[in-house]
Amino acid sequence: MQTLVTGGAGFIGGHLAERFVEKGHDVVVLDNLNEFYDTGLKERNVAVGREAAEGGGSYEFVEGDIRDEELVTGLVADADYVFHQAARAGVRSSVADPRLYDAVNVDGTLNVLDAARDHDVERVVVASSSSVYGKPRYLPYDEDHPTTPVSPYGASKLASERYACAYAEVYDLPVVALRYFTVYGPRMRPNMAITNFVSRCMNGKPPVVYGDGTQTRDFTYIDDVVEANLTLLATDAADGEALNIGSTDNIEIRTLAAEVRDRIDPDLDLQFADRHDADADHTHADTTKARTLLDYEPSHTIREGVGKFVEWYRANREWYEPLVLNS
Repeated sequence: MQTLVTGGAGFIGGHLAERFVEKGHDVVVLDNLNEFYDTGLKERNVAVGREAAEGGGSYEFVEGDIRDEELVTGLVADADYVFHQAARAGVRSSVADPRLYDAVNVDGTLNVLDAARDHDVERVVVASSSSVYGKPRYLPYDEDHPTTPVSPYGASKLASERYACAYAEVYDLPVVALRYFTVYGPRMRPNMAITNFVSRCMNGKPPVVYGDGTQTRDFTYIDDVVEANLTLLATDAADGEALNIGSTDNIEIRTLAAEVRDRIDPDLDLQFADRHDADADHTHADTTKARTLLDYEPSHTIREGVGKFVEWYRANREWYEPLVLNS
């Protein structure tokens, strides 16, 4: 079985590619290695995928952009399954350059969907985001909650998943959109809150909380996200649907910072700074639909996941930490 993972040198895509190879799949990764964050971490993800191939399936890395229609078409034509993780990330950065986010996240997704429609792919799994919801009318978010994103990033992810579901309806394309809720874990992007909290505390500096810290987040451990994607290799129960993929609970940001601090250096104080207007106040996933259709059961509470990440960080600090700003 040949599996294409777009954005497969990124955090989630890298873990997916690694797991698929371990399961014996022939994996092709497409990634443009953009410099939104240090490319050394992406190169590490590629190296991990290649190492996994020594005892499992095959791994091939292709450097390229999902905006390249000809390249995308050629790769999708050879694939049985497509896990479309490639996207321009970052809520705050999207405010500065919304057209870039539209070009990559929307037009790039259309390239993938068109190629999949034309070549009878078994299934396309599109990575969406909790950012599609915007300001909550109620919590936890279920999939019937209004989608009113408050950032260009959120708008671009909503457009890409709506195109995916429209292709399922109009062209009978087997496609599923997964709305991820703040995914974290080993090899995560260095500009995420948990990474910065851990890094600063490891270096004797207080974790910085933006705003008053009463914002809440539903943090999802990477292993749970990978399991949800793996399920879609074997079931068509969710075709045409958008599903929340979240955790078992949510947590205030200031509580999360204190949790990290207490595990590493309890003598540190919390530091507060101005928050960004594009950041959501609260996120919390209702995963009933994913549980019903995919038997999805997240296995990590935020405290369990943070504990595992701190342990991994300590073991990999030598190569991982230089990618994180500790100013």
